[in-house]
Amino acid sequence: MITQNNIFYHELICLQTKVVDSRIKNLVGLSGKVVMETKNMLYIDDGTKVRAVPKKVSVFEFILPSGSSIKLSGVSIVGRPESRLSKMR
Repeated sequence: MITQNNIFYHELICLQTKVVDSRIKNLVGLSGKVVMETKNMLYIDDGTKVRAVPKKVSVFEFILPSGSSIKLSGVSIVGRPESRLSKMR
């Protein structure tokens, strides 16, 4: 189960998220489901289209399956999703 303590060890795809801060101001407030993740981008489906959001310049709020939320700086999740586990050790 995904928790605030182990989110780095889990897949972000299918989590609900919101961009709470970004250097790209028109992305602030964007919310939806993460549908794809690459090294530098999260792809968020906002219900009308899929938007690419650069991790490095954004802060995200993820809604966990338990209903709790966590804010993460995108800088902390930059990198290939499959490499995130080894990066955190």
